[in-house]
Amino acid sequence: MKLKSILKNVAIVLVAITATNTLAQDGFQGQAVYMSKTTVDMDNFGGREMSPERKKMIMERMKSMLEKTYILDFNKTESIYKEDEALEAPGGRGGFSMGGMSAGPIYKNVKDNKLVQDQEFFGKQFLIKDSLPKLEWKMSGESKQIGKYTCFKATATKKVDAADWTNMRRRDRDRDKKDEDKETTEVEKDSTKTDAPKDPFEEIEIPEEIEVTAWYTMDIPVNNGPGEYWGLPGLILEVNSGRTTILCSKIVMNPSDKNDIKEPTKGKEVSMEEYQDIVKKKMEEMREMFRSRGGRGGGRRN
Repeated sequence: MKLKSILKNVAIVLVAITATNTLAQDGFQGQAVYMSKTTVDMDNFGGREMSPERKKMIMERMKSMLEKTYILDFNKTESIYKEDEALEAPGGRGGFSMGGMSAGPIYKNVKDNKLVQDQEFFGKQFLIKDSLPKLEWKMSGESKQIGKYTCFKATATKKVDAADWTNMRRRDRDRDKKDEDKETTEVEKDSTKTDAPKDPFEEIEIPEEIEVTAWYTMDIPVNNGPGEYWGLPGLILEVNSGRTTILCSKIVMNPSDKNDIKEPTKGKEVSMEEYQDIVKKKMEEMREMFRSRGGRGGGRRN
């Protein structure tokens, strides 16, 4: 048993040395392909009244938005993460599109603690420049195999931003009995409320925080990962965040055709906080517009 333990430790050291030597090469660069999938519970958004055929049709239409392929090009300190252009729908600009939002490339520089994100919002181009979001990762020691790579588990709690539509959920009005009783009392006082159209913004909410689980491999000791994720002693190969799973399906070390890793440059420069404020104001504007039109959406009154 002692000999077996020694051999195991020697193997770990050899892997670490090999990985370090790979990174030490001049012009080192790698490329990782990720599959991103977001699930939607249709029952929470009026799906209970829909037929199975109707649900299936809607999910098929949403498939291109909920299932994406991304490419992460990375070196020792930088990375660029963007949707695979070869699979992009005709006429698209890359990234997902939902409610007037379209996300472009995400650039990270772990040495300079820098994040730059290309973001389109209701026809306006923004360039989000900020420091890298820092998560307090907790290592569990748990491991699993992803492809040929041994990966280790880490978890963290992440604040959810106002533009994160993937974590929208139906508001649970039974969570707080006091709020429910108060709402009932208000409805009884104002009988006109029962005839008023439902405000869709009242039916949904975005949680303040969610738990994120990441699996990283020290076989590729770069402090990077898909999207905004980073901060672990190895490349992150899998992320589970809310209803979204991002899984690495392919890795190429030092590819013959290397893509440029450059910051996006187009758009109005804003910080992440400033962009969040813009999103919140737009959502409130849409809500007020809905109310002023009596809940009839975007149609004009005759």
